[in-house]
Amino acid sequence: MQTTTIKIQGMTCQGCVNSIKTVLEKLPDIIRIEISLDTAQAIVEHNPATTSIDQLKTAIEDAGFEVID
Repeated sequence: MQTTTIKIQGMTCQGCVNSIKTVLEKLPDIIRIEISLDTAQAIVEHNPATTSIDQLKTAIEDAGFEVID
């Protein structure tokens, strides 16, 4: 398993957090998701063999948020 931290821009409320969590949960082999509005980041524990970091970032961007590298 791998733990990935992704900085996110554009979250303004708990609804935003829920939206991101919902799209990430749809990806395969997601073990744990923690999203913080205060730190503007998502911490995702996932299987890198089935879900890449790029897939995580794309899912967040497709939900309407900006990933900060």
